[in-house]
Amino acid sequence: MLTSRLHAVGQFRSLSRSLSTLVSNPSIKVFPNPQAPNTYLLSLLDTTPPKPSLAIGTTTANPPTPNSFTGNPRFLAILNGVLAKHAADDPGLKGQAQAFASPGGFSFIQARKGRGTGTGAGGASAEGGAGGAGVGGWVHISDARNPPDFGRIAWPEDIFGSVEVDGKGEIIGNFQASGTYRTVTNEGILGLSPFLREKLIAALREEEKKA
Repeated sequence: MLTSRLHAVGQFRSLSRSLSTLVSNPSIKVFPNPQAPNTYLLSLLDTTPPKPSLAIGTTTANPPTPNSFTGNPRFLAILNGVLAKHAADDPGLKGQAQAFASPGGFSFIQARKGRGTGTGAGGASAEGGAGGAGVGGWVHISDARNPPDFGRIAWPEDIFGSVEVDGKGEIIGNFQASGTYRTVTNEGILGLSPFLREKLIAALREEEKKA
């Protein structure tokens, strides 16, 4: 019995030593992948051992790159569900919506028309799209890994989705996933606002309880 307990303690310590975080995003934990040698599981949860079904994905390199990373479709579905439920309450997004509807929001119209397709310099927590200046339109919820200049729209691969805003800066529409978001790009990996990250971790923990 004592031998078994010592073995269990040794196993726990070994697993604890294997837990590390990404330098670029300490909220993401890096675990050896028990299902495949020379690969890592990336997770927002610190559960040891991790549950592959709730991981962000796997990578053959640390830090992950677009070529080394394989995403987890279930995680992306949970993320989109959290955004659909909570994005409208994110303080950063509310601030962007108010700025969008202000007189200065007209710059978003000009920026969009000037670029045609609406591509930008990278991702931000939330950036305005076409509309603004009391007219209404759409505000994009984007990754924080590579914020663009003010008034610019994020690259499609950095946009989680969008919500509709009225001329007063009030969010009136449901979250619409972009379908173009990529979890890992050359600019980094998944970056959420503190508010949305907490909501996502809570949702993952709820899913973990069901397993």
